[in-house]
This record gives sequence, C-alpha cells and structure tokens, in this order.
Amino acid sequence: MTSQIIPVDPFDFIIFGGTGDLSERKLLPSLYYRQRDHQFSEPTRIIGTSRSKMSDEEFQAFAKQAISEHVKPADIDATELKTFLARLSYVSADATTGAGFDKLTKAIGDSDRIRAFYLAVAPALFGDISHKLKEHNLITPNSRIVLEKPIGRDLASARALNDLVGDNFHESQIFRIDHYLGKETVQNLMALRFANALYEPLWNSAHIDHVQITVAETVGLEDRVTYYDKAGALRDMVQNHMLQLLCLVAMEAPSSMDADAVRDEKLKVLRALKRINGNEAPKHTVRGQYRAGASASGAVKGYVEELSHDSNTETFVAIKAEIGTWRWAGVPFYFRTGKRLATRVSEIVIEFKPIPHSIFGDSAGPIFANQLVIRLQPDEGVKQFIMIKDPGPGGMRLRQISLDMSFAQSFDGRAPDAYERLIMDVIRGNQTLFMRRDEVEAAWKWIDPIQNAWESARQEAQGYTAGTWGPSASIALIERDGRTWHESN
Repeated sequence: MTSQIIPVDPFDFIIFGGTGDLSERKLLPSLYYRQRDHQFSEPTRIIGTSRSKMSDEEFQAFAKQAISEHVKPADIDATELKTFLARLSYVSADATTGAGFDKLTKAIGDSDRIRAFYLAVAPALFGDISHKLKEHNLITPNSRIVLEKPIGRDLASARALNDLVGDNFHESQIFRIDHYLGKETVQNLMALRFANALYEPLWNSAHIDHVQITVAETVGLEDRVTYYDKAGALRDMVQNHMLQLLCLVAMEAPSSMDADAVRDEKLKVLRALKRINGNEAPKHTVRGQYRAGASASGAVKGYVEELSHDSNTETFVAIKAEIGTWRWAGVPFYFRTGKRLATRVSEIVIEFKPIPHSIFGDSAGPIFANQLVIRLQPDEGVKQFIMIKDPGPGGMRLRQISLDMSFAQSFDGRAPDAYERLIMDVIRGNQTLFMRRDEVEAAWKWIDPIQNAWESARQEAQGYTAGTWGPSASIALIERDGRTWHESN
C-alpha cells in the first residue's frame, strides 16, 4: 500500500542561505523528491539566495552535487533531475545591507503565486530579512515565511525575535518549523490516540504509570561547535523537539485537525507543566557532558577536547516533569537526551500500571507491565508489549512479547523525509505541524527557570563516558522512583 501524492498549487520557493548546509543536506534533496513524485504544478520555481556570488548554472551544479550526495542513487531519475534543476535560479543578496534585494524583487516578479521564504540562516538575520522583504513589497497575501530553530535562547529573546518577524508577517503566514513533527511516527501518535477506541480510555493517570521520552545521538559536535556550545542540550533539544513530543502525548483531543484547534490543546499542556525552580532543579534534573570514550567508529575525544577550551555546556539532560491536570496528576514524564550516547534512538515509551493482583503462582515467572513504544528513529514503528503464555506443555509460564508494526515492513515504497512533508504543508498553508508564537513562548517559560537554576547554583555538568547512557545520576533519577529506563535495541 502506497500513499497518495496530491499535487500542490504552483509556487515560488526562495531559500535564504541557499548555499548553506541545511539547503544542501535537506531542502534541495527534499524538493527533488517532491519533483520526482510529480507533486509540483507549473510554473513552480526555486530561487536560492545568499551573500555568495554565484550564477544560475553554478547554483544548479551545487544542487546537482547535493542530490548526488544526499539522495540514494536508485532514487535519482535523470529526466526528473533535469526538470528539477531547470526550476532553479540564484540571486546574490545581503540581508544586512539590502544589497541585491532589487535583483531578488525582479527575479520573483509580480505574480500572485504562493511565495515561501525559507530562512535557512542564523536567527540574528530573521528580523533583517523579514524587514527587507516588506520594504521591497515582496510580501503578498499568498506569502509564507519559514523560521528554523532556535527561536531565541530564552523567553525575552524569543519574544524580541517574534516581534521582529511579526512586524512584517501576520501570524498566519509564519511557519516555525520543527522537523520532528514531520516524522511519520509522530503524526501516527495522533492517529493511534484519536482514530482508535483502544487507547484513549486508558490514556490517563488511572492506567498509565509513567512516560519516557528519549532522543539519543551517538554523534558529537560535528560541524555545530559554535552554535552548540552557546546553546547546550536543554535549549537545543528539550525546549523544542522534546516538549513538542510531550504535547502530542499529553494533549486533550482537539475538536478537529484544524491547525489552531491542535495548537490550542498543545498550549494547554505547556501551561500546565509544573515549574522546576532553583530548589527543585537538583532533584528533578541531571546535566551531563561526555568525556573521552568509544563509539561505533572507535575511540572518540571528550567534549572539552573537541572544543579545545573549558566549557560547562551540557551535552546530556535528564528531567522528571509533571503536568498539573486531572488527566495526568501523579504521572511522571521522564526526558532523556544527549550526544555520544550508546545508541541512536528517538522513542516515546508509555508504561501502563501493573496488574492489581496476579492469579498466577511464582512458577509462572514475573509479570511485566504493558508498554506502548513509539519509535521515531531509526526504524520507525510502534510496538505494544504484552504478556502471554509461553507455548508448550510445561505448565503456565508467562513471557513478554511485542506486537510489532514496522512502517518499512507494513507499507510499500519510500517514506518521505520530514522536511518533504513540512515543505508541502507550508505551500498548502497548513500550520498544524508548526509552532505558534504562544507555544514557543510557553515552552521558554518552563525552560528558563531550569537554566537559571543551573546558572545560579553554578551546577557543574556531570561527566559521562562517550558510548554509555549518560551520567549515573540519570539512572538514579528514575530508579529512586522504582522505575527504570527502557532498554532500546
């Protein structure tokens, strides 16, 4: 069974930072795949822009190289690639001085096609670019602007950045992108909860013991040294990706799939999160930083060695969070994220409460609580862990098995990348999977007290060996509650 491809209306897609890393690795390959699947209508155009001097032909060559490196060879169709490259043009422009914006205006023209301005640049340029677009009359009712994270580094800077963009674009035109929300499994979480009668009656504190959300990476700094050392894991992963996952797990059923109906419910979750202040931070949070160790590629340096200077920036965070609502009262939500961990995995684990009484004797073996495991990456899928009788004549012996639904095995064809889906939603004007301004600011309101508590207490990041599951304190965080982290495999 393959998904249906629905063409979108003709559009102009303008990539600021068109020669940058994000454009090369994600945007251009994603747009090529949408071309290959015949999702574009004519006349769709893609315009790259940055300060670099480059001809149309050079930008097309850049795109062709990006596709050859980041698209599987079997997926490259020579005819579709040629058609795709013919859509590409390039304009050199400088957002800070305004140089080149006249040429960009001329290149875009005065058509009433959908215009998507994708800001694959540093957030410091968001205000300048949006102002220049308005100054040159490039913002039409059919325009959208796409903002990459980070949206600020705290509440005050997020508000300032939102104000700068909001002075030029209406909120309905602003798409704050979080690629995690474009993942197939994340959207399937909505389907699991609200398209089935099985789970929702049990989706509350009467039946759920706790929830775990893990986003683990095996890589270190790679090419994000400057950004990451200023941000750290709390700002880089928890404030956006992980809180968005929490919202989808914990939200009430929206009245419809309308963008604001969904985002209203997510906002309620963020506002109901119990604040972790200075006194509670040591009890409910763990900061870590990887030391030298080993990964799949062999021996690796520690974080400070990679930086070549001292730093207390955390590369690992574990948090015990609680939501102050009737549905979730008393149910802890455990977050865990970090770099140089044992396995690359992103998953949500819903652990149900144990049975109230066992009718089986000791000889039957232990009875484990049911779990629903939603795997985001790698190997997207859903597993339901249940107890059954072990087959055979040896009496009543129980064992745990998983009912496994792997997307790769269940559905034919290639699953689109998150960016492909989100870009098409931008063109359609569908904001359901994008963050509204009040969501971003509510998330910062919860994150800021934790960051401030760490800074005021001068809490040192605890060391952990690269290739492990983080500091021992993160194990203690969950085990002192009589629980344990789900073993990912």
